[in-house]
Amino acid sequence: MAVGKEIKTKINSVSNTQKITSAMQMVAASKMRRTQDKMRHGKPYSERVRSVIGHLANANPEHKHIYMKEREIKRVGYIVVSTDRGLCGGLNVNLFRTIVKEMADWHHKKIETDLGLIGNKAGPFFRSVRANIVSVMNDVGEGPALADLIGGVKVMLDKYEAGEIDRLYIASNEFVNTMTQQPTVRQLLPLDPDEDNQYQHRWDYIYEPDARQLIEGLVMRFIEAQVYQAVIENGACEQAAKMIAMKSATENAEKLIEELQLIYNNARQAAITQEIAEIVSGAAAV
Repeated sequence: MAVGKEIKTKINSVSNTQKITSAMQMVAASKMRRTQDKMRHGKPYSERVRSVIGHLANANPEHKHIYMKEREIKRVGYIVVSTDRGLCGGLNVNLFRTIVKEMADWHHKKIETDLGLIGNKAGPFFRSVRANIVSVMNDVGEGPALADLIGGVKVMLDKYEAGEIDRLYIASNEFVNTMTQQPTVRQLLPLDPDEDNQYQHRWDYIYEPDARQLIEGLVMRFIEAQVYQAVIENGACEQAAKMIAMKSATENAEKLIEELQLIYNNARQAAITQEIAEIVSGAAAV
């Protein structure tokens, strides 16, 4: 029964793994609810400030901020939001593939790309494809403060202001529902005019006391809101993807245990049958 003991050891090992994946599934489900709450609380503000910026980009304000000015594209930048940990299915890989494809498209147009990375998983991947990485922020955590994010983002903003990059995008996963997370790339700079039909009647604002001061403050609030919302939403995607991945792992472990149990039973039955045959043969010989 050496084979039976080996199979029994495998069953115990898979069973222990199943307990771990089941516990991780429940933890991810709990964390997902918290991150979803944060995402929902921040989304109205993020969408509203995006709407105001869309109006500004369509209008002719008294002060034209550098972030509002279109220029010839010679180099582009991406702020890439990834997860700090793995075990979340293809969440990161799908986003990275989207960015690599866009990088290839830009390279075909003889336009190079710079990357600012947020999260532990982005660094190793983009180093492996020899991308030009200009900033890295690791260990963002589940509830990052805005002050923890703005440092790496400012590197990309400084490069834009210095004319080293001519367009800046932010890439992250969008939370559609618990089962679906969509890789999304949005233009961050220059500010993209809002082309929604409800804004076809464009207007300008009255600025008091100073248009320059107000617009500069609003533009920075917009960038901060978009980056923070992307990180929070990516966190919700991470927990949802991890919950689904751990659920799938738990179910696969259950199927594997059933298969191993069947093999064990067959091996045990074969061993018993062989022992009975040996006893009968021995009795017949006597």
